[in-house]
Amino acid sequence: MNGDVLVLGGGVIGLTTAVVLAESGRRVRVWSREPGDATTSAVAGALWWPYRIEPEALAGTWALDSLRVYEELAARAEETGVRIVPGVHADLRLAGLGAWAAKVEGLRAAGPGELPAGYAAGLRASIPLIDMPVHLRWLEKRLVEAGGTVERRLVTSFGQAQAESGARVLVNCTGLGARELVPDPSLRPVRGQLVLVENPGVTEWFTAADAASAETTYFFPQPGRLVLGGTADEDVWSLEPDAAAAAAIVARCARVHPAIGDARVLGHRVGLRPARSGGVRLTSERLPGGALLIHNYGHGGAGVTVAWGCARAAASRAG
Repeated sequence: MNGDVLVLGGGVIGLTTAVVLAESGRRVRVWSREPGDATTSAVAGALWWPYRIEPEALAGTWALDSLRVYEELAARAEETGVRIVPGVHADLRLAGLGAWAAKVEGLRAAGPGELPAGYAAGLRASIPLIDMPVHLRWLEKRLVEAGGTVERRLVTSFGQAQAESGARVLVNCTGLGARELVPDPSLRPVRGQLVLVENPGVTEWFTAADAASAETTYFFPQPGRLVLGGTADEDVWSLEPDAAAAAAIVARCARVHPAIGDARVLGHRVGLRPARSGGVRLTSERLPGGALLIHNYGHGGAGVTVAWGCARAAASRAG
């Protein structure tokens, strides 16, 4: 037996789950078809916030569990990629949030002078903003230090993965890949497009997301760049940046912060959020050969937000 747990998927959900399992004393291997910097997770913005994720009650708990971890990791920002950054969520009110909101320190209604023109309400908060390429590399390093390994492997079935690994516990963190692997037709892509520009002096993040619209407006100051967004195009599989969408993203962000309109474009990114009807699947079952299969996928646009909470829940199922 090469390891008693095999985690399938090398994005933030897979790596975080693998770290939790390895640090609990398990021997863990991660198989991923692509390196971490080529996963959907690497494209993420990535601001901690329970956005587009269900079931709401569980998601709130998972998000708060993760928040506490990120708050600790922010003490080593250069190493972990996690910083606590202030900003504004426009068009949101405390009354419209779940019970989790009462446990986010400093989250409050924004005053009139704290909102951009055109917005009548909003919230202010200082919450984790994560540089995902740095964070994914840190997670992989932490896993290796705990005795785990990461391999680039293509998996076509759970039976194949179990037979080739010899593992008695498999954890399915394949994100959108679970649509074919499980198979689970309730999974669908929600395409997100970003524009990276030189930062013209923006120090706070901003979001204005209409759940009923495919167009969102946000900008996140990351080291060496300002990340502009975005889109939420359901059932769109294309990973090619759309020039018109990119121009519209810049224009929307420039209406909030005019200097963004003149910022030099550094690049474009597209990712497919793994949305699932009914929300996150965190369940377990037995494979025909007796191995335990744990599912941890379907996190939509909030994988980073709930990664540690879901990882701990998945690890508890491993016994």
